[in-house]
Amino acid sequence: MNNFFIIVLDGVGVGELPDASKYSDTGSNTLGNMAKHLGGLNLPNLEKLGLGNIIPIKGIEPQKFPTASYGKLAEVSKGKDSTTGHWELGGLKVEIEFPFYPKGFPRELIQKFLNETGEKGILGNYAASGTEIIKELGAEHMKTGFPIVYTSADSVFQIAAHEEIIPLKRLYEICTITREKVLTGKDACGRVIARPFVGSPGEFKRTTNRKDFSLDPPEPTILDYCLNNGIDTYAIGKVNDLFNYKGIKHQLKTKSNLEGIETIIETSKKASNSLIFANLVDFDVYYGHRNDPEGFHSALKEFDARLPEILNCLDETDRLIFTADHGNDATDISTDHTREYIPLIYYRKNIPGKNLGTRETFSDVAQTAAHFFRINNGLNGKSFLND
Repeated sequence: MNNFFIIVLDGVGVGELPDASKYSDTGSNTLGNMAKHLGGLNLPNLEKLGLGNIIPIKGIEPQKFPTASYGKLAEVSKGKDSTTGHWELGGLKVEIEFPFYPKGFPRELIQKFLNETGEKGILGNYAASGTEIIKELGAEHMKTGFPIVYTSADSVFQIAAHEEIIPLKRLYEICTITREKVLTGKDACGRVIARPFVGSPGEFKRTTNRKDFSLDPPEPTILDYCLNNGIDTYAIGKVNDLFNYKGIKHQLKTKSNLEGIETIIETSKKASNSLIFANLVDFDVYYGHRNDPEGFHSALKEFDARLPEILNCLDETDRLIFTADHGNDATDISTDHTREYIPLIYYRKNIPGKNLGTRETFSDVAQTAAHFFRINNGLNGKSFLND
């Protein structure tokens, strides 16, 4: 039905970039290292598409006749966060490097947060795993009512709160104020993230009511170009937040990989002449950030099992790309993203696959989509539409 799909497998990297050492990510390889750790991966449908042709992955055999074209994409933008990765996939070269606060936010920034939000105090203010910090500070949060503020190696200002102590509406209000009035100028972090949780001490659990508050992309992306040229745009999952809803006609929220897959399938049945841009976030948020290669592999197997359903919804006029936005090596000692190449799997029904090589920028994805819809544009990248 003349649709172009971009499906981001969040955090699924395929090996360190040449500048990985600048990010303390030497040796990172999300799929390769996970396969070694587990004694091999079992992803038969991705294997048929040519996943094992991109890099050596234990358990994934290279295909003599892969059913999709394959390669890998290098990142030219600074950083290794989700916002930068998605914006570059959207056709931008992100020249700015969002601020990071590995030792916590400066005192004056926290005071500004308190002044603008009206909160009486905070807990935390250091880099931490989201699940660990609510274990450490959740009980005190319930006693004091103070929000838990923390960050990571990414450019994020995260605010955790128990849904019975700070209701969702109020938590989202605090995040909105933080985005618009606190994190400005040199302190404009890539994202403010609401991290609600429930439960009691010792049994706290984060909910699916997470919400990201992002910045507007600095220039038009493939979403804007498509929408302005009469092409319907669908964003599924985290894509909405990361592009701050710009250029998106149909905003489809999801709370899990399975819900995202169902939404992709349903959208493919009704959409025509559309760009469908989806993110499946569970790999990153539940397993990469928690150093859980077993869980990561299980999520990949779950996706792989549903892959034929997605492909069966396509016809010869459709194009589909599977890729990622950064790495998140679950075997790494840190719990943060890793500076890696991302996979490129380009599927056209009944068209034999070819080696697309190592591409110079993630933006080749956006340029290929623009070529597909015959849109003149000012995006970065080079099309591989008919390679």
